[in-house]
Amino acid sequence: MLFGLDGVEIGLVIVFLTLFAAILTGFPVAFAIAGAGVISFAIIAALDSAGLLIHQAIDTGSAEYRALVADGVIRDAISVFRYPELPRIEEPVFPGGWEQALERNISFIVNRMNERVIAGQSIETLLAVLMFVMMGIVLERSKIAEDLLTTMARVFGPLPGGLAVSIVIVGAFLAASTGIVGATVVTMGLLALPTMLRNNYSPELATGVIAASGTLGQIIPPSIVIVLLGTLVGDLYATGQETRAVLAGCTDALTFLGAPAVLSVGTLFQAALLPGLFLAFLYGAYAFGFALLRPASAPPVVMEGGGGEPVTRKEALTWYLFAPVGLIFAVVLAASGGIVGSQSITVSDYAENDSSGILRTNVSEQCQASMIDLHGQDRWDESVAARAAMADAGQTGEAVLLTEEELVAARAAALENAPPIGAGVAVVFTLLSLVLILARGVSPSSNPAPLIAGGMGVILALIADILFISPLSSSGSTFLILAIPFFLTLYGCRVAMGRLSQNDLLRVVFPPLVLIVAVLGSILGGITNPTPAAALGAAGAIMLAAYRKLKEENGKSKIVIWASFALVIMILFGVNFDLRITRSDVPLQDWIAYIIAQGAYHFAFFGLLFSCWVLFRSNILAPVVRETAKVTSMVFTILIGSQLLNLVLISFGGEHHIQAFLRSFDNEMIVFLVVMLILFILGFVLDFLEIIYIVVPIVGPVIYGGTLDPAWVTIMIAVNLQTSFLTPPFGFALFYLRGVAPKSVTTGHIYRGVIPFVGIQVIGLGLLWLFPGIVTILPRLLG
Repeated sequence: MLFGLDGVEIGLVIVFLTLFAAILTGFPVAFAIAGAGVISFAIIAALDSAGLLIHQAIDTGSAEYRALVADGVIRDAISVFRYPELPRIEEPVFPGGWEQALERNISFIVNRMNERVIAGQSIETLLAVLMFVMMGIVLERSKIAEDLLTTMARVFGPLPGGLAVSIVIVGAFLAASTGIVGATVVTMGLLALPTMLRNNYSPELATGVIAASGTLGQIIPPSIVIVLLGTLVGDLYATGQETRAVLAGCTDALTFLGAPAVLSVGTLFQAALLPGLFLAFLYGAYAFGFALLRPASAPPVVMEGGGGEPVTRKEALTWYLFAPVGLIFAVVLAASGGIVGSQSITVSDYAENDSSGILRTNVSEQCQASMIDLHGQDRWDESVAARAAMADAGQTGEAVLLTEEELVAARAAALENAPPIGAGVAVVFTLLSLVLILARGVSPSSNPAPLIAGGMGVILALIADILFISPLSSSGSTFLILAIPFFLTLYGCRVAMGRLSQNDLLRVVFPPLVLIVAVLGSILGGITNPTPAAALGAAGAIMLAAYRKLKEENGKSKIVIWASFALVIMILFGVNFDLRITRSDVPLQDWIAYIIAQGAYHFAFFGLLFSCWVLFRSNILAPVVRETAKVTSMVFTILIGSQLLNLVLISFGGEHHIQAFLRSFDNEMIVFLVVMLILFILGFVLDFLEIIYIVVPIVGPVIYGGTLDPAWVTIMIAVNLQTSFLTPPFGFALFYLRGVAPKSVTTGHIYRGVIPFVGIQVIGLGLLWLFPGIVTILPRLLG
């Protein structure tokens, strides 16, 4: 043994020292990781061949080992860390020789690339990375950050520390729309930092708030970090729970847990939203508190410019607060009271014997004891009784075909319980009503007649839905009944949009806000998965950028607007009509809807192509595509290189050694705390991509193999990784900001400025640790 260390431990030291040295050389990280894997394997193989690396393994033939197995201890639970007194035997770190390990690594890396990069289950989710990156770069090139910073500075500048607070708000907004840390930090550093310094802001506060706010894109959805973590932790959670079930004496995780061990990217997006906004709130609170304690270092600033009609405080409270909140509260109250909801009366031809929540009871004694420890004696007894009752009734827990009479009765019950107002009608007309209300607040002195007409259209639509539309109404008749109220409402909204465009804040915020709601709403609401939502976001960003470019050139921007409306029409007709024309009997109304939807689709597609042409001739699209290709290629190359490094760790038992050490702790919270500390320390020298693809796969089977909520664990890791952008000396956000900061701002200013925000990150992690409900409440409500 060298230096008193086990051969496997020396191998781990060699791998990580080689990795750090490769990164410090300045060679591209994507290739440095793979190179570190090759070089470290060569060093370990040479030392192993020389007989210098000796592994002290447990003697599985000893009497003590056999006694443990005879006592019911699972073989996988026996390790040198948990049972250090067991006899050992010496063996090389490559039991079959380094040649055999090399051959296995070569064959495995091909399989890993095929499974995780080219054609595996995660490839569809990884495609979302490409489109989210394109969405972010397009929005960044469309100068949305510049407009947002200017507008927010006018709104919040007169407050103490107002410019710093506006930076935090813009950072959160850009995080939800772009998610590109480098672009956000550079843009805000170029635009906001000189203004803050010119107005006597402290260089430490200015640089710290810009760097920290730029990293919010790592946690606020749609976050690339969460997408990449989601492609890993789903498998890690399933594998960890399967291992946990086997160690508990059960056959599989479904039996042991009583539910599938599944974790999706959509669930992680839901879990990340509140923590991201919570961190943004902590940043803003610090900036505001700093300004109160040191007013000379963060003075109020009145920015010139702005447009729109002056509004009194009473009018602002009425139309910006009380009326919108009252409307939303009324809709939520109506939904909870059964007045608004789904009017679908579709009934399945099968009735399922509800066995959800009933545990499997046909298990071994060891598994039974473990399940009782996990779920409690009461639930076990209830499951035993329920299984016995099902057996006495001849039920198997499988679906049973309903008779014709049962189907008629089920449809009648669904029809009787259907709410009078459909959810779709309520949502659409609520959104249109909010547009009318905000337009009234923006211009109180303008003629209210068009807005009143729009409001009458909303009321008529609700009355028509209650009186004339039932769940049995066809899509065609529903469309005709609501046509007049809908077009009357659209008339009011057309006037309202013209007035809203006169307000700088709404004009700048509204378009990207609609895009954010469309992308995140479709994911958080469970309508689609992240990949189609990312495609929608990329297409929407291209059309938004083209619209802004055409407005600057006084070009034909209406084409983009009508293409956007065509997209909305296509979605509405797709939701409300059955567009499957391959059916044997297609009603005329569905044929008409299909033709209109097809026309809307082709016009929307034409609008997207036209937008691409506008950006191409403006020399915007080509740089966007090149930058997207660079970022995406880097991510995938790091993924491939990290797989090679991970296989090197597996080949000499390094991964198993680390996992055995972590499993030796009896308290899983201590294990997770150790992992979080390691990730925090590694964040000083490693990028988040290296940590995700190298470290997380090693520790994942352990931290995801316990009782901790997997969504909470993942978001805690994501927030910890966000800190890696801020921690000196290698925090990427610090390098981005240093590159664009004026000469008067030193590296010391940036380091001192970011330290309080690193502390805020740690405080945020502590609060999420103490109050995990901040993470888990949205997945539970929306799940």
